[in-house]
Amino acid sequence: MSEAQPPPRPDYRPGSADARLNRPVRERYPQIRPTSGYGDPRVRHTGPGPGAGTEQEPERSSKLNARLALALTVVIGQLWALTVTVNEWMEGNTATAWWGAGFLILSFLAVIGLWLLDPKDR
Repeated sequence: MSEAQPPPRPDYRPGSADARLNRPVRERYPQIRPTSGYGDPRVRHTGPGPGAGTEQEPERSSKLNARLALALTVVIGQLWALTVTVNEWMEGNTATAWWGAGFLILSFLAVIGLWLLDPKDR
């Protein structure tokens, strides 16, 4: 008792000479209806759910944004100080360059302090 197997499907090529391969999508795939998707009664949930895309912890978010703004300000200051320090060093003003190096070290420690402020946010 062997079941009759359907003939093998030919390869689909756009613009095929075989007319049955150039049928409209609705004829090739009858299970796809015009209402599939938004109007399909089988679709009960169309998105990720209520509250998606809104901030769940606004206090934490504002705290992290403030720390990020402070850290970026310090990094920009470090880049500026590095430029000034290297220029002073190249001009031979070593005393000013050492002050600049001290500022860079303090700025780095400030960023480390911001990072250590709240360990649970990492």
